[in-house]
Amino acid sequence: MLSVLSVGGSIISPEGPDAEFISNFVKEIKNYLKENAEDRLILVCGGGGPARLYQGAYRALTPESEQVQELQDLIGIRATHINAELIKSVFGKLCADPIVINPTSPDVTFTGRILVAGGWKPGFSTDTDAVYLAKRFGAATVINLSNIKKVYTADPRYNKDAKPIDSISWNDFIKNIVGTEWKAGLNAPFDPVASKMASESGIKVYCADGRNLENTLAILKNEPFEGTVIGG
Repeated sequence: MLSVLSVGGSIISPEGPDAEFISNFVKEIKNYLKENAEDRLILVCGGGGPARLYQGAYRALTPESEQVQELQDLIGIRATHINAELIKSVFGKLCADPIVINPTSPDVTFTGRILVAGGWKPGFSTDTDAVYLAKRFGAATVINLSNIKKVYTADPRYNKDAKPIDSISWNDFIKNIVGTEWKAGLNAPFDPVASKMASESGIKVYCADGRNLENTLAILKNEPFEGTVIGG
């Protein structure tokens, strides 16, 4: 079985690389692959703190009238490449291929047990790259791991009436939660471009707290888990 995990930069590198989380994540994934000899994983890494830091510096150093969203995206994309190279390196021989920076390229190879990817181009987040790779390699689901346990009806940091959602259709998610417009640095449960593509492709997305490794393994094993299913 092939599983695609969109691993948020918020858990790989919230401010800088979280060595403790990465060590535990790699250990658990290696054990999972030992126990499931036919399985392979695609890990798509977000930008996290480094992306926000350098995008913020760009905005601080550039007059608002001269700021270009595409350049902000490019800065964030470079941060995803740093995180992806780190994750690939720590997995060693399990990840035999170069990191993927263009999921549509004919040069992409997947010869190991793990394939690691970063961001591609401006206009969307690494969620969209995860959907591209799911489509390319025939995965029916994407597991979206971030620092939130579930999708909420609104941002619970600002709305005390926000309620967690266990399951939601793509139509309702796009209409009521994420919308259709991408902005550089957008903080959304699953980006609007990726949502449209997944909806059109019939891909289901699981959103869960990636810091809870037991929960992540439960999703991989098709066991009960805490999180939100989009498109289920």
